[in-house]
Amino acid sequence: MLLENTGLNGMRSDLGHLDESGDKLGFVRWQWEYRRATYDLKLHDRTNGQDYFLRITTRAVEGKLENPEAILEVEAVYIGRATFPHGLDYESAIPQPILNAATQRTQDLKKLLS
Repeated sequence: MLLENTGLNGMRSDLGHLDESGDKLGFVRWQWEYRRATYDLKLHDRTNGQDYFLRITTRAVEGKLENPEAILEVEAVYIGRATFPHGLDYESAIPQPILNAATQRTQDLKKLLS
């Protein structure tokens, strides 16, 4: 599910600050290459035992990702249910408590990046 109106889309930050801010909130930069990086936050639903991931995709608009001063721009924010062994199902319904937690984390990240 694409999360719109998070206020993150289009925000820019240097890689070092984005890594530090994301780390404070539990995000991990899992996937990256020279121009793109993905930040994931695992959210566990105790009622159904499912894991969900809040995923933020970014693209380097200045520099390359091995440089902490590279400037990244947030492209999109997604949430999906984890599937075995390594996938995300973006079409599944997301429980409201998980959506609420995801919304709060996106707002917290927005404040740290502002």
